[in-house]
Amino acid sequence: MQKFGGFLVFIGAGSFVLKLLNMEFIVLSWVDNWGVSTGNGIRIACVVVGAVLWYLGRQQAAKAETPSAQ
Repeated sequence: MQKFGGFLVFIGAGSFVLKLLNMEFIVLSWVDNWGVSTGNGIRIACVVVGAVLWYLGRQQAAKAETPSAQ
């Protein structure tokens, strides 16, 4: 889950940077079909959802690493 979350953050944030250079990731080339503001909303959603997934995956990994008290 942590890797997928990191991927979403990378794709969403990278898409903002590439948009400034008049380029786009092939995966997100469709987001501006409904307008610029909708495309930006989808990019922001990718970053936010990715950050949440990354955080939850990190918490889950931390729980798995701690020894259980028996």
